[in-house]
Amino acid sequence: MFLSAFLAATILPFSSEVVLSALYSSGLNGLLLLIIASVGNVLGSVVNYVLGFRFGKEIATQKLKVSDAAFKRASDIFTKWGKWSLFLCWVPIIGDPITLVAGVLRSPLWFFMLAVTISKTARYAALLYVLV
Repeated sequence: MFLSAFLAATILPFSSEVVLSALYSSGLNGLLLLIIASVGNVLGSVVNYVLGFRFGKEIATQKLKVSDAAFKRASDIFTKWGKWSLFLCWVPIIGDPITLVAGVLRSPLWFFMLAVTISKTARYAALLYVLV
C-alpha cells in the first residue's frame, strides 16, 4: 500500500485507490490502510516539492515529462490561489504538478506539509467511507 501511494503522488501515472480498495475489501484494517496510504502519498508529494525546489521547472518538463500545458495549468492555479491551491493536490492530473510548482515557487514547507497531509488523508478517508 505504501509503495502504490508513494508512486501515485509522484508524476508517474499510477493509481493507489485501486490498491487501497482491494486491500480493504480483502479484510485489512481500514485505519491502518488510511495511515499507510496517507504517509506514502504525502512523502511522494514531498519528493515532487523537493524536485521543484532544487531543479525548478526544467525537471518537471524535461526530465519528468510533465507537459508544458499541465505545468502552466498548475502554475496558473498556484499563482491565482497561492499556497491555498495546495488543498487541490489530491485532484487527478493537476494535483501532482501543483506540488512541483509549490517547490519551484518556494512555498513554505510547513504549510505544504499541512495542506498536503490534510488533503491526501481526507481523500483516502472518503474512499474508505464509500467502501464501508
